[in-house]
Amino acid sequence: MERLQAGIRKGRFMVLGRAGMDLFADPPGTASDHAETFRADLGGSSANICAGLCKLGLRAALVTSLSDDNVGRFCLNRLRHYGVETDHVRVLGGEHRVSLAVYESRMDAFQVCIYRNNAVDFQVTEADIDRVDPAGFGALITAGTVLAAEPSRSATFHAFERARAAGLPVIFDIDYRPYSWPSPQVASEVLTRAGAQSDLVVGNDEEFDFMAGGPGRGRDMARTLAAEGRMVIYKMGAGGAVTFAEGREIATGIYPVTALKPVGAGDSFIAGLLAALAEGRPLREAVLRGSACAAIVVSRPGCAPAMPDTPALEAFLAAHPGPTDPEDPAPQA
Repeated sequence: MERLQAGIRKGRFMVLGRAGMDLFADPPGTASDHAETFRADLGGSSANICAGLCKLGLRAALVTSLSDDNVGRFCLNRLRHYGVETDHVRVLGGEHRVSLAVYESRMDAFQVCIYRNNAVDFQVTEADIDRVDPAGFGALITAGTVLAAEPSRSATFHAFERARAAGLPVIFDIDYRPYSWPSPQVASEVLTRAGAQSDLVVGNDEEFDFMAGGPGRGRDMARTLAAEGRMVIYKMGAGGAVTFAEGREIATGIYPVTALKPVGAGDSFIAGLLAALAEGRPLREAVLRGSACAAIVVSRPGCAPAMPDTPALEAFLAAHPGPTDPEDPAPQA
């Protein structure tokens, strides 16, 4: 646990995973089916985490592949716009393409369509990992989607090995997306293996249930992972979260908001959590600041552009009558 905390406090992160283009119907409330205008910005779990970290004053370098076309260049430019380090982004020719997500800024009848055929981010190789010097980073972050196919799966586990050899802790967001995997059995096996090799594991109750093999088993799995020396954050949506660390179970609530869309919260939670821990804040406060970041993102259009900077986060915390009591859904005064 000390290694995890020390690594996070360095404030510079090596992040594995995808960057993509998001198209979201405009104005808010418009269904994609009838939209005449779409806004475009950066998307993809790992890219969103990077953008969130940078907005909160930390440093993040994304390790991924982008396609050698106008969409790939768009993503590269948006990464740089948010301050993400792109020295380890490899541009590939050929038929592999950047992921595209088309969605809406509405909760009722929300729709999302994600195009990931021949996804270029799955083409990250062990050689790409070897070109990154881990010594300059405090921790490695990855989202589970990167493990769904080869060669990026092997490259990710190779990155875990290199991180451990360099003394870097591994931060793992389960981020289970069924459509990316060849089968649930493969996904469960690989994600469980990744969790066992990580120092901090973050996921929601459904993801932990899936890894544990069935409904209702996830919390016990989270406890088991924590008992082996990890920090584990078990998220339950409106029910808040339970953080398992050093023999403690810390229950926290959420910051209720009028949500504009249901996507982006998990990426922003990770960024807010790590930024708070990097500042040396207590664990419970860090989790709550992550929850506040998640609440901000679901109340704004887009994902990367919705991530708060530090002044926006502080203003939200000062004005919001939360968080909820995890034992009582009513907001606290």
